Amino acid sequence: MIKKFIRKILGVKDQSARDPSEPVILGPAEHGIDLKLVSANAIRVTQTLQEAGFKAFVVGGAVRDLLLGVKPKDFDIATDATPEQVKRLFRRAFIIGRRFQIVHVMFGQELLEVTTFRGNGSNNAPKDEHGRVLRDNNFGPQHEDAARRDFTINAMYYDPATGTVLDYHGGISDIRGKVLRIIGQPEARFREDPVRMLRVVRFAAKLHFTIEASTRAPIPVMAPLINNVPAARIFDEMLKLLMSGHALGCLQELRGAGLHHGLLPLLDAVLEQPIGMKFVTLALESTDNRVKAGKGVSPGFLFASLLWHQVLEKWNAYRAAGESPIPALHLAADDVLDAQTENLALQRRIATDMRDIWAMQPRFERRTGKTPFKLLENPRFRAGYDFLLLRCESGELDKELGDWWTAFAEGDSAERERLISVSRDTPAGPRKKRPSRRGPRRGNGEAAAAPATAAPGEE
Repeated sequence: MIKKFIRKILGVKDQSARDPSEPVILGPAEHGIDLKLVSANAIRVTQTLQEAGFKAFVVGGAVRDLLLGVKPKDFDIATDATPEQVKRLFRRAFIIGRRFQIVHVMFGQELLEVTTFRGNGSNNAPKDEHGRVLRDNNFGPQHEDAARRDFTINAMYYDPATGTVLDYHGGISDIRGKVLRIIGQPEARFREDPVRMLRVVRFAAKLHFTIEASTRAPIPVMAPLINNVPAARIFDEMLKLLMSGHALGCLQELRGAGLHHGLLPLLDAVLEQPIGMKFVTLALESTDNRVKAGKGVSPGFLFASLLWHQVLEKWNAYRAAGESPIPALHLAADDVLDAQTENLALQRRIATDMRDIWAMQPRFERRTGKTPFKLLENPRFRAGYDFLLLRCESGELDKELGDWWTAFAEGDSAERERLISVSRDTPAGPRKKRPSRRGPRRGNGEAAAAPATAAPGEE
């Protein structure tokens, strides 16, 4: 009786007392969606499909954000039209996907994903030995499509033409209660697609929602299933997580749920070291602030920050073994990137950005002659400089080094010459040469170090 009374107060019908194929229908006065927040192109797609005789709705995260009063970044459309039927209605439309076919409809720079209602055919769909669905192109009615979606807050449909929201699984109630609840039996849904465990963490951190107890309970036990997901999908989800504007909260949720193992190896060790923890925290806070301010974020810079202390540890080990600094840094970068490429499928472009940022760090310590001017002209200078400032702010390097480069970057020609003159007159101290146990190797290492003053690709 109390639950029914609460639902009545919230304006939500009792979900258990009705046919699950029949949604709760809310009008504009009940849901409060502002039509001005809806993409004109999303309205155009739904209208075109409806005029052709099909059902069409804005669906998923876009509806969730609209209900929260937030303008969605992306708009997905769900329809009973097949991918081929959708493609014929739009000039710039492309069918993609293997596991489940979708249509990308382009309007200038805006991309909208149009999916056909999915049916309950997952029981017969091809699966791997762990139960993960490999391919599933079964279409079906709308209520089955709603049941196939991951969380209740992502299983609502909005029709811009009528202004109505269709809610099959109590999503409105969970949004108002700030609760994340998976649809169906949690263990089975996580086994079908282990990436859902990462998604629930991301949504919880991003929306400041609480993960419902039965949804959270199996995650620590089922976390190893993440290892069976293709690395490219894991990378895409990690990128969304880290660039959500709530990266620090997401990583904390990952650790709390036991999901970070295998995704960012040694993250525990890094976060347990005072300097490492401060460095990663500063990097993630900086990323979050840029996202919230609408500024661009470089994935290369972000991953370079997260993995830096792994590189630093290996770099110090190679140097202690007698390797020259520059070759030692490249060897350390190779080791870390090789390990992470297997886990996260880092794209070559991102890995290159990471290498460039790391390779610039020793050059910032050379503040005499023409080196500072050449470094300033490097197209990667800003990323490398920002990375240097994080190292200084975390306590890894003396703050004076960061202040010097700030003054050099912002100064005019006369000021730059003065700064170089000061550096020449007051050197940081004698540079110690490490004894080498491999005589011939030392000569090769020093020879290799000379041209390394140029960043990769600059020569």
